[in-house]
Amino acid sequence: MKEYRRLSMEEVVDTLSSKSKFLILFHINPDGDATASAFSLKLMLEAIGKEAYCLCAQEIPERLQFISEDQDSVLLESLPSDFDFDCVITCDTASPSRLGNLLDTFEDRIDIMIDHHGVGTVYADNYIVPEASATGEILYDIISLLAKKEGLDEIPSNVCRLIYAAISADTGCFRYNNVKAHTHKIASELISRGIDSADINHRLFGIKTLRQMQVEHAGFERMNLYDEGRIAIITFPYDLKVQYGADDETLETLIDVARCVKGVEISVVIKQSTEEKKYRVSTRSNTSFDVAKLCSLYGGGGHERAAGCILNCDSILAAEITMVSAIENLLAENN
Repeated sequence: MKEYRRLSMEEVVDTLSSKSKFLILFHINPDGDATASAFSLKLMLEAIGKEAYCLCAQEIPERLQFISEDQDSVLLESLPSDFDFDCVITCDTASPSRLGNLLDTFEDRIDIMIDHHGVGTVYADNYIVPEASATGEILYDIISLLAKKEGLDEIPSNVCRLIYAAISADTGCFRYNNVKAHTHKIASELISRGIDSADINHRLFGIKTLRQMQVEHAGFERMNLYDEGRIAIITFPYDLKVQYGADDETLETLIDVARCVKGVEISVVIKQSTEEKKYRVSTRSNTSFDVAKLCSLYGGGGHERAAGCILNCDSILAAEITMVSAIENLLAENN
């Protein structure tokens, strides 16, 4: 197995300063942290005279398109044919499988992996800070050092805006326990530079489509509680997705429906994106229960309080039973 180096922040900055054309990759089912981290790095590199382009195996969800600035698409086919890149960086992508179909093209060409996930598979020389609340928090420190190295008086305002969006997205608007003093310090510094934090948070958390509200209602109706209400599981099969005309993006907030019920400690959403018997699982923990450990049993990963995996089962009910059994076994081990 190939061994990769753990880089220092200074080494990352030296690479950013010495190269000229960058590809920035981020994970499938792109969320706010991945998208805003990638584009904040893109904008910063452009501010110091470099060229950069962001790529993902899937298009950015409509609700996050305010982040992508002037790039209309992030799919591989949108990459200009004459873009002769000399450095490939991944943002917020804990495992190579999370690159989707980009992995086939770039697997052996990735120079730096920047991430904050504690559980994953290292696939390049890396700068990983598990204690960071978001990859955006890591990017703030990297970009600050890069700006100093390049002689910029301050970080450009459009970069500050996206770093704030990345951090807010992955901390649930600063509500989760991954928020540390350093997180608030960064947010304070970004706000002091004039970003409209209220607008960013409204775009991230304050807007839902009517269809999304209908899907959340349907998910609540399907929610099952286990272990005296400590475990909440919502299943959303493909036929229900078709019935509501929902896409994968619309299903993303179902996990918030499950986790906000009083008494629930562990919430799980099991989604069937296609007719294929493959189920995407999202998990959250409101206590010290480690959902990353849970998801790692099935090849997934993430954080102690937020993680995901893929299950291949005969039915969505079988997937639900699998998750309940695994959670109960881990709870028994912890008692």
